[in-house]
Amino acid sequence: EQGDIWRACQTKDLPIRDWVKLAVTRARSSGMPAIFWLDHERPHDAQLIKKVEMYLKEHDTDGLDIKIMPPVKAIRCTMERLIRGQDTISVTGNVLRDYLTDLFPILELGTSAKMLSIVPLLNGGGLYETGAGGSAPKHVQQLIQENHLRWDSLGEFLATAVSLDELGEKQNNERARLLGQTMDKATERLLENNQSPSRVTGELDNRGSHFHLARYWAEELSKQDEDKELKEFFTKLSAQLEENKDKILEEMTVVQGHPADIGGYYHPPMEKVCEVMQPSATFNKILAEARDSVK
Repeated sequence: EQGDIWRACQTKDLPIRDWVKLAVTRARSSGMPAIFWLDHERPHDAQLIKKVEMYLKEHDTDGLDIKIMPPVKAIRCTMERLIRGQDTISVTGNVLRDYLTDLFPILELGTSAKMLSIVPLLNGGGLYETGAGGSAPKHVQQLIQENHLRWDSLGEFLATAVSLDELGEKQNNERARLLGQTMDKATERLLENNQSPSRVTGELDNRGSHFHLARYWAEELSKQDEDKELKEFFTKLSAQLEENKDKILEEMTVVQGHPADIGGYYHPPMEKVCEVMQPSATFNKILAEARDSVK
């Protein structure tokens, strides 16, 4: 009816061709079998199968295990391999991709918030996406009521590192590559020390988790010897963060247990968000001084 909001989907030839190429590339680089989730009894899928079979002939598939299966058979095959500890590449459209990138992290880790989805784009870029565990509204509710944000930013940390790696590789930027490598090490330490946000008000939340990541990242950059300028800069910053660690964490904890005003839900004003998300005057001062020193 007039005024309704609706959504249409178009499937075009160029993305399908690229999709097939990506499947072959991933199967080749990983050595894993790949399954196209397509049902020949669905008219739309039947047309896609014709194109997939045609474009597979354009690639060297010798030694690769590439199959086309309807979703019910594809998920059974994938799950049977999963319980044996075997990996499988699922080649799907975006709706099934969305389902699978929730399903498998939840089976493996208990939440989709600890996963990273990497989507190569047609013009050479990349889309790095993380899950929310399906509970973002509850996170905001707790923040507003108790000033405790239990959102786990692990996926964002992983996405940032991958983005830096990609930048380093595509533009031959050694500094970006180094930043990506050291951030990965910092994220590993965050996980090893179990410093992801707690659900309980008064314990470590998203802000404290970010502080620990910053502390580890600065330390990793201070320990490397590939870039002397970065080493010198982050050695000083790392020492300051370590020296003030307890004070910063205390400032981030003491604000909890009281309502927080962020001024909205979908598009809150930046000033109010910054005030709530940056509660440690000590941490803010150290970062501001570090930023000003390189201007």
